[in-house]
Amino acid sequence: MADPALAPRSAFAGLLPAQAPGAGITVADRDGIGLATVLARKGRTTALATRLNERFGLALPEGPTRAAAGAIAFAGIGPGAWLATSEADGNGFAAALRQAIGEFAAVVDQSDGYAVLRLDGPRLRAVLAKGVPLDLHERVFRPGDVATTLVSHMGATLWRLPDASDGSPSFEIAIHRSMARSFWHWLSESAAEFGLAGMTAGDPAGPAG
Repeated sequence: MADPALAPRSAFAGLLPAQAPGAGITVADRDGIGLATVLARKGRTTALATRLNERFGLALPEGPTRAAAGAIAFAGIGPGAWLATSEADGNGFAAALRQAIGEFAAVVDQSDGYAVLRLDGPRLRAVLAKGVPLDLHERVFRPGDVATTLVSHMGATLWRLPDASDGSPSFEIAIHRSMARSFWHWLSESAAEFGLAGMTAGDPAGPAG
């Protein structure tokens, strides 16, 4: 029998608030999605883009943008580098991706290395402005844009999703799992004046490639 003390659990287990109407910020734990960093091999970026298009119908993004096709998305995080996510394969994603593109890129599993939250709400930008040293105005940071940055001195990668159904901005943010509780402390304190509530992430659609 498996030791229950060794059962996998979310980095944010026990931290997220209950769902509640009227909150300025809503948050969902994206635990269970697959994550991998992808680094193009020297001179193979074009071949990598071709393989991704043939295999997944995904247009490899150039620069700090995000493209999605079905359950898979690639977010540009540096020259020849992407953070890939999968809604379907969980911890098996990196291995499956390595089989598909390993001759063109190095693939490193990050499914247990990062923790991801989805953040929505009409006061979301006001909260992020307290810790993110970037201009996230809707005319500057548009759906599909990606940034590798700091949040209150903690390294993070964030990307903007299509707006929520009520027109509120929607972002996802990935941080190192070891910093999850520190990040949560910052988020809960920063959002306190606006109200912070939980939500069900469902299957958020990524921006078009």
